[in-house]
Amino acid sequence: MAGNELRPVVKLRSTAGTGYTYVTRKNRRNDPERLTLTKYDPITRQHVLFREDR
Repeated sequence: MAGNELRPVVKLRSTAGTGYTYVTRKNRRNDPERLTLTKYDPITRQHVLFREDR
């Protein structure tokens, strides 16, 4: 299962401290570091930075 190792499922946790998470996949070749995305947090009702949680 080489495809599973190249594109693992990662959990993105909100930096606003609400505990809200998104689940996505990432490509390890293109993004070897931790992934950070700006997404909507419905608890704070605004867009905040989400970081990869390990």
